[in-house]
Amino acid sequence: MTSSVPVTMSATLAADQELERRRRAGERVLFLASGEIGLPVLPQLRERLSAAAGRNAYGPVSGDEELRAAAAGHWGRRGLRTDAADVVCGPGSKPLLFALLLAVGGGDVVVPVPSWVSYGAQARLAGCRPLPVATRPGEGGVPDPDVLRGGVVAARAAGRDPRCVVVTVPDNPTGTVASGETVRRLAAVAAELDLVIISDEIYGDLVFDTRRPALSPALFAPERTVVTTGLTKNLALGGWRMGVARLPSGPLGGALRERLVGVASQVWSSTAAPVQAVAAYAFAEPPEVRAHVAACRRLHERVVREVAGLLTDAGARLAPVQATCYLYPDFEPLRESLRRVHGVRGAGELAALLGSRWGGGVLAGTAFGEPGHSLRLRLATSRLYGDTDAERWAALSAPDPLALPWIEASLQRIGHVLAELTGTAGRRP
Repeated sequence: MTSSVPVTMSATLAADQELERRRRAGERVLFLASGEIGLPVLPQLRERLSAAAGRNAYGPVSGDEELRAAAAGHWGRRGLRTDAADVVCGPGSKPLLFALLLAVGGGDVVVPVPSWVSYGAQARLAGCRPLPVATRPGEGGVPDPDVLRGGVVAARAAGRDPRCVVVTVPDNPTGTVASGETVRRLAAVAAELDLVIISDEIYGDLVFDTRRPALSPALFAPERTVVTTGLTKNLALGGWRMGVARLPSGPLGGALRERLVGVASQVWSSTAAPVQAVAAYAFAEPPEVRAHVAACRRLHERVVREVAGLLTDAGARLAPVQATCYLYPDFEPLRESLRRVHGVRGAGELAALLGSRWGGGVLAGTAFGEPGHSLRLRLATSRLYGDTDAERWAALSAPDPLALPWIEASLQRIGHVLAELTGTAGRRP
């Protein structure tokens, strides 16, 4: 079998598999590579999944009416009035994002730099070419609007065909949130250039300051913005595979929806019916779901900010983390000492060193579109909350999760590794 498109495993999944192999072999490892949320399932979600186990019919391709109505209400409470008819569900937001690229119908796909590892890969698998555009400092996930305009104009002059731009609010890998002004300007440039905006908002509920939520491009360009989200991050349901897409109303949205449903009908037919029942309950956001999401958000913030402090104390540069469980430190200030002491000249070598010498699973910035000479890494703190459900529940309810022995031990180890790597005293003894 041959293909013109190289198909490789996702960097995050590959890193997790390797770390798990090493853990099973008896090595001591730190899971800091993937964004899987290591938290338990809310009991009410388990109950609804069990109660719906008998639902074995295919159901509508776009999703059950109850789920689509609940998702519409979810967006409506966030300022995006939504008709249930404009909602399409799928087995995770990841396949929905890929199907949307197919629905757009080819051309080039503008992706931010840095950006989640799968955007560029999915574009190539869909027969498109990614067009990387830098983000503004401290505002990850959204291409700089001025650079976007220049890049698209230049690409079209060279015979390329940019048709859509993918954004992430809040952002993976940086854990930052683009300002409302940047998002507004992005929407205006997309309208000027006739680009479809695909806004991945899977981390929307994990903005630490709930008084200042991330703003969706759909608020500023509703006629051309598709929004995706799911239950993977806010409720730690990655293995249950559930995502939803909100299509814009109007002619463009109608055409995209028709093509998206057509793709879905040929690829996954329908999303697992029992999981749709759970999702309908979760997107309705009863008090227990809201409380659980809030507890998860507080835990992420407490731990990720502590690790951020360890990184900056060690000399790395780091934009203030505003959301998610991700950190994107730049070790550029330590370049000379890393080269002299460890022979490290780029992020790939730095990630390999952390893995081989200290069992630290991190991802090099090259996986997110950075050049090979950069010294950026992506770390995720979401696997530090415990190895058992009992430990994870304790972490969610603890007044100070950092004082829990298993979390404290992981933080001390991170501090020790950074101290050895950089020759600093570290933050913790």
